[in-house]
Amino acid sequence: MASLIVQAIVAGILTGAVYALMASGLTLVFGVMDIINIAQGAFVVLGAYLSFWLEQTLGLDLFLGLFITIPVMFVLGLILEWALIRPLKRDRTQLSILVTFAIAIVIEGLLTFFFGTNEVQLTAWYTNTSLQIGSFYLPYINLMAFGMSVVLLAALYALLYRTKFGRSVRATVQNRSAALLIGIDVERVSALTFGIGVALAAAGGMAFGSTEGTFNPNSHYDLISRLLVIIILGGMGSVGGAMAASVSMLVIYDVTSVVWSPVWASTVFYALLVVLLLFRPQGLFGKLATRRQ
Repeated sequence: MASLIVQAIVAGILTGAVYALMASGLTLVFGVMDIINIAQGAFVVLGAYLSFWLEQTLGLDLFLGLFITIPVMFVLGLILEWALIRPLKRDRTQLSILVTFAIAIVIEGLLTFFFGTNEVQLTAWYTNTSLQIGSFYLPYINLMAFGMSVVLLAALYALLYRTKFGRSVRATVQNRSAALLIGIDVERVSALTFGIGVALAAAGGMAFGSTEGTFNPNSHYDLISRLLVIIILGGMGSVGGAMAASVSMLVIYDVTSVVWSPVWASTVFYALLVVLLLFRPQGLFGKLATRRQ
């Protein structure tokens, strides 16, 4: 039993890093733009399908394909922010839910039109092989997805805390009006932030599609619910909180599946979430104070 628990913890950490990558874009966009991007799950699934298309039509390796999908989806994010998000001047948080949900439905419809509703999966030599360490078997794709997620999250941290753009982002998060007064182009920061969030979904989509097994255009419904739970648990707008919450969520889920039952894994996690929010409603790293606009 002890070895199974250890393996569940390791699996939770590996998978948690992938979810942290997907959730980081969602919570970053909320922190900067004060909008809830319901389409993030659909962007992740879109990223998975783009990797699938490149692999099937061009025979391109899944990781090499990211050099195409990440820039493409970054530009897509810029266009969507300019065309659909920026015009929202009042009640942005509420209206953004409707707008981004509409985006998700359109993406789902387009994916269904081009790829159908059947389950598909990403394949490569490393998706079906494992590395044996003692009595443990760790899938190569999980290890590689974990490494990629760590690298991209570290790059995001460096962008936010080691660059001029990052200072502009953090200033906008703290006080949008004050950022405008000191000369920060808030609209430019918002557009680039949304583009980065969608670009991270491209990488997360490849990792999600290759580690979860199969997916279809409807997969974004379950995915966005998980991502929203992660950013609520971590604290809305906190990238570090999203990382901690992702790992915690997946470790609790996997350990409960081994110790008790997979049927109760989600129930136990959500029960713990409710208890935590009763004592800390702002989440692990969130703040109760409302940001001034």
